[in-house]
Formats: sequence, C-alpha cells, structure tokens
Amino acid sequence: MKDTTRFKARFLGRALLMLVAVAALGAVVMGLWNAIVPGLLSGAQVIDYPHALGLLVLCRILFGGFRGHGGWHGHRFGHRWHSMTPEEREQFRRGLRSKMESRMGHGPFGRDGAAE
Repeated sequence: MKDTTRFKARFLGRALLMLVAVAALGAVVMGLWNAIVPGLLSGAQVIDYPHALGLLVLCRILFGGFRGHGGWHGHRFGHRWHSMTPEEREQFRRGLRSKMESRMGHGPFGRDGAAE
C-alpha cells in the first residue's frame, strides 16, 4: 500500500511541477514578446497569455523538446558515434565528405583542383 501511495504522490508532484513550469514559461514568453517584438517589427502586436502558451506549443512542435536537447537531431546517432573507434569515425567522415563532394560536383579545392 505504501508503494502505490508514494507513486501517486510522486506522479501528482511531477504533474504539478510540470504545470507550474509551463505556466511560468508562458509568462516568460509573453513578457519577452511584449517587451521586444512590437518595438522591433512595425506590424507586430502585443500578445496575451493564451497566445503566449500557443506560441510555446507551436515552438515545441516545430523545434523540439524542452528537455535540454534539440528537436529533430536526437540521441540515436550520438550513441552510435560515441561507441565508434577513432578509425570508424575517420572512415565515416571520409564517406560523408565524398558524399558531399559528389553532390556538389567537385572536391574541396574547386573544379580545377586549385584552392578556392
């Protein structure tokens, strides 16, 4: 019984903390927007709290999470990179470099081989 009670208390505590954090972030977004953007852009208007929360959600959808890491470039490849040996990393770099050169149609020194 104690474990389920402790679990529920932790869950509710985390949920409450998350709500407070989102509310605070919404207030910060609203304050920053209203302090900066209308003075910068002639057509921009002051926003209210619900619009600030909407902007926060939109940024979350477009750019990624609030967990200290970026959006679309996740951890999946970082784990593989750290598990590679230095030789494997160099081989990967060479493959990536040759791919980029083939897409651009020339090497790092231009089409004629001379440094640009």
